[in-house]
Amino acid sequence: MTGFEPRIIAFCCQHCAYAAADLAGGSRLNYPESLHIVQLPCTGRVDVLHLLKSFEEGADGVLVAGCLPGRCHYLKGNLHARQRIDHLRQLLDRIGFETDRARMINISAAMGVRFAELATEFTERIRQLGPNLLAVPAPPPATQSPGTTP
Repeated sequence: MTGFEPRIIAFCCQHCAYAAADLAGGSRLNYPESLHIVQLPCTGRVDVLHLLKSFEEGADGVLVAGCLPGRCHYLKGNLHARQRIDHLRQLLDRIGFETDRARMINISAAMGVRFAELATEFTERIRQLGPNLLAVPAPPPATQSPGTTP
């Protein structure tokens, strides 16, 4: 789809994935500018409702990026996040929404190159799928009548 730049929301663990994204940026590695990173203490904190809300507000794809298995600073947060992503994908499938729009990756803080590769691959996949047609349009801004004060 020409001209379409997907809006991706990436929920990143501060200890691993966020550090990997920071390493990628500091190393001047390219990853899509349309990737908007939300830093979390742990991916175990992300809820299915947060992910669904991202789609509702116009995200074309949602990426959850956590620690490597067995390396979570909060023991099992990344495992809980994986279960939530699996549940989200089941919900998306039920409503006829492409399940590929939600993905979880596991990386370490030292994997800046891999973060950039995975972010680029995910963005390309979302570009192939096209825009999120289920996004709820934002309401128009409220207008004031002349002579009224806020």
